Amino acid sequence: MSLEIERRFLLKNDNWKEFITKKIYIEQGYLSKSLDDWICRIRFTGKEFTIALKKHINGFTNFEFEYSIPQSDGEIIMSNLSNLIKKERFFLEVEKKSWIIDCFKENNYPLEIAEIELSNEEEDLFLPSFISKEITGLTHYSNFSLAYNPFSEWKEDYLKT
Repeated sequence: MSLEIERRFLLKNDNWKEFITKKIYIEQGYLSKSLDDWICRIRFTGKEFTIALKKHINGFTNFEFEYSIPQSDGEIIMSNLSNLIKKERFFLEVEKKSWIIDCFKENNYPLEIAEIELSNEEEDLFLPSFISKEITGLTHYSNFSLAYNPFSEWKEDYLKT
């Protein structure tokens, strides 16, 4: 069984840039239409296509199963989706912990989100100086929701939640 235990945060400054170890560009889209069941995502990293199946379990724990697929299949699937998101993903090493920063492009620009995967929901977490508000569990910040309701289209009162 593959579990993802992840917390997500907004950023308050660019101090995270000093911790970058790697960067990739990601395009992804969704075959699912609702957050209420399994989410089916396709992702292209410039090197490979993957399909992932995700389902929320509880708290900030999800099932996550991800599989490589042939490039020709990935290209066909992606070319038939209209709900794509694009982002640069930066990998960081901070206090011996691996963080990810997603800097969204196009309709989700200038949104930037930090993520950290944990071994369990009770794990103690040191928050680096670049971390602002926690958004774990706020579904409107999920990649799935951003594909259907881009950040650039959010209403002012929606940005405050």
